[in-house]
Amino acid sequence: MPMRVLNAAQMKEADRRTIDEIGIPSLVLMENAGRQAVAAMEAMYPDLLERQVAVLCGRGNNGGDGFVVARTLVQRGGDVSVFVVGRIAEVRGDARTNLEILGRLGVTVVEIADSQAWELHFSEVGDCMLIVDAMFGTGLNAPVSGLIESVIADVNASAIPVVSIDLPSGLSADSADPIGPSIHASLTVTLAAPKLPLVLPPAETHAGDIVIADIGIPGDVLDGVDGRRIELMTRSAMRELIAPRTPDSHKGDYGRVLLLAGSLGKTGAAHLAALGALRSGAGLVTVATPANCLPILAAMGPEYMTEALAEGGAGLDVDGVDRVLEIARDVIALGPGLGQAPGTRDFVRQLVERATTPLVVDADGLNAFAGDPDRLMGREGRDVIITPHSGEMARLVGMSADEVQASRLEIARNFAVAHHVYVVLKGHRTLIATPDEKVFINPTGNPGMATGGTGDVLTGMIAAWLVQLLDAEAACKLAVYLHGMAGDLAVP
Repeated sequence: MPMRVLNAAQMKEADRRTIDEIGIPSLVLMENAGRQAVAAMEAMYPDLLERQVAVLCGRGNNGGDGFVVARTLVQRGGDVSVFVVGRIAEVRGDARTNLEILGRLGVTVVEIADSQAWELHFSEVGDCMLIVDAMFGTGLNAPVSGLIESVIADVNASAIPVVSIDLPSGLSADSADPIGPSIHASLTVTLAAPKLPLVLPPAETHAGDIVIADIGIPGDVLDGVDGRRIELMTRSAMRELIAPRTPDSHKGDYGRVLLLAGSLGKTGAAHLAALGALRSGAGLVTVATPANCLPILAAMGPEYMTEALAEGGAGLDVDGVDRVLEIARDVIALGPGLGQAPGTRDFVRQLVERATTPLVVDADGLNAFAGDPDRLMGREGRDVIITPHSGEMARLVGMSADEVQASRLEIARNFAVAHHVYVVLKGHRTLIATPDEKVFINPTGNPGMATGGTGDVLTGMIAAWLVQLLDAEAACKLAVYLHGMAGDLAVP
């Protein structure tokens, strides 16, 4: 089942369908949320019942989840102090029901109705060893101010670990950018599905560790809500994309990749891309490279074949495009280390326009279209995958790298749809955008991969999985996920 990343409206609709159409009462969902939050807290803090815990509750459903957390801890013998940040008289609905249950159990709930009350009681919160943040969930759509802003500032300054329910209070479920002051959590137990600020920078740094709690909303409901389609890639979903090889298979069953890469001083890029393709299972890999680079590359890797490309005075000779098209078989990957000489740019543009096989375009293959991105188009029957980092994407769309970084998701999705290509926008939380408006977020990878050559390896990996799976979306997802996982496994 896909792991949808939902916004506030989509979560509200999923709740409604679960309650109205499936028949699970909202009070049950709230009970499940609170109990799942406690389970996540126990897993992270084995000494939970030995800690003094402060539960900060809002007036809405997020506060109701907090009341359930408090009751569950109290009933297990925990030392819990409960605070309503706001007026108790304004607590309504299911939250009110759970608040009243606490009262009947003899649990004192302290009202924090204004800044003076907060100043009076903050020392009680500050003496605790853990804070549960249940003030705001997905319903917040404007920056906090006044009392709530003071509470957030003081909690963050206290250095006490914080467990946030659904979202750190102050974040919006609709934006990866903090909309104002927000809690900096150690753990966020998000309900039913991940939300954008939990999985994309910069807001993700406020969330701490993430646990996705199953509160009883059916997977089909989460998958079926209308609106934007953003998914978080998971190990189980990636595993479903591949099957064991049959014992009687041979190299011809796993496709042929033609890689156009390398130039003097950059033969390593071609070598790394070829290795990425070979180690991802491509049956045959041929590296087409400038003639003066061929002896170097041939000596670097006996596993791949080589093909010489003629050069003129200004880069590759465009007459060589015919030869490339003649030897191309299943997938062409191009760009790593090719250089940006005028002849090379013309060569790349002609090849992309004339090729009938699927294409993976990276690095200098993309730079050839800087200032003229409309020539970089997919078409019916021929998939095109592009793999830019933020600088290459910026050159394609005529923006700065900082502007791309600030709107990665929107820029990747818009370019994919407008140009009918698959966009792999590399970086922390690499994004995959498809021509049909879907976006996938990759959770694997680490800062140790921020070094030259990792992108070249990814180019080869995508080409290899494309030639094996014959599905551009699946190839992008699997290659990106495994690429990041390899980096994670390499961490000492």
